[in-house]
Amino acid sequence: MISLANLKPAKGAIKKRKRIGRGPGSGFGKTAGKGMNGQKSRSGYARKRGFEGGQMPLVRRIPKRGFTNIFRVEYNVVNLAKLEALGLEEVTLADFYTKRLVTDKNLKIKILGDGEITKKIKIHAHKFSKTALAKIEKVGGEAIIL
Repeated sequence: MISLANLKPAKGAIKKRKRIGRGPGSGFGKTAGKGMNGQKSRSGYARKRGFEGGQMPLVRRIPKRGFTNIFRVEYNVVNLAKLEALGLEEVTLADFYTKRLVTDKNLKIKILGDGEITKKIKIHAHKFSKTALAKIEKVGGEAIIL
């Protein structure tokens, strides 16, 4: 009969902790399972990321190419088809974020001319492509550059 007095965990459920460096009887005495000499057997050893044992690391062996333009301006892009689907008469900066058309608030917004628009819309954005401007003006809409 099971009672609180004779409860015990299932067989194999509990495993004894490995106590290293506690003498030869433990099986992990002397070198404490770290093998013989060398850097990895010392206390405080931590390998640096990308360290290849003194060999010239891959990152430094591969030639460098190209450059990064520090004046590059990146944009969140939105197509006219998405703005048409919203069904709004005026699309402000706040609408782009609330309707989840763009995600990164740090980038400026550029409108591209993919898709068709049927009704006139007033759009506020930082930049417009030529095709987007032409399509907006064709239906009598307004593109306001911020």
